[in-house]
Amino acid sequence: MTRKLIAEALGTFALVFTGCGAIVVNDVSGGAIGHLGICTIFGLIVMAVVYSFGDVSGAHINPAVTIAFWLSGRFPGKEVAPYIVTQCIGSIAACGLMLFLFPNEGTYLGSTLVSGTVMQSFVMEAVITFLLMLIIIMVATGSKEVGTLAGIAIGAAVAVLALLAGPITGASMNPARSLGPALVSGHLQDVWVYVVAPILGAALAVPVSAVVKGPSTD
Repeated sequence: MTRKLIAEALGTFALVFTGCGAIVVNDVSGGAIGHLGICTIFGLIVMAVVYSFGDVSGAHINPAVTIAFWLSGRFPGKEVAPYIVTQCIGSIAACGLMLFLFPNEGTYLGSTLVSGTVMQSFVMEAVITFLLMLIIIMVATGSKEVGTLAGIAIGAAVAVLALLAGPITGASMNPARSLGPALVSGHLQDVWVYVVAPILGAALAVPVSAVVKGPSTD
């Protein structure tokens, strides 16, 4: 269990430090990375984490994913809370380091904030997380994101969905990814959207995936 939790903490740290770090560096450098670059970085780091930690912890690095795997019966309930706490710790640690590196420039630390209406952001976050979780379930083995093509499929989904929704919602799809920057930067006004909507979207993917995959042939 300890190895799994360490893997989840490190994987989430890597996701937030590189992904949210790309947002901070983009702001500091006057847009040198750009929206496409930021989305690519998020997708590539997710792919790398899946291949690096998938065999150890499943590479959930996302409370919504952990909860959805539990709802699907693939993940033990007793491990849900430790996974979520560890994922959030990894995110907070990454944001703390970014604040140390960019104490003046990194004000928002890549926080996900509503652009437009709350309804737009909530629905879009729920939908893109639903699509991401559906893809994860279809390519995962049990509750583990492992396999030759799993990392490519999941990383590509993250990048594409972020390209679509990033300008409107910040494309979180991950409560831990949003909680870390919000808590460390103090910008908590929209954080509930990025906690509730991804969990709802991921949960909805569970019954839909069961219909798509059909009954087990084992």
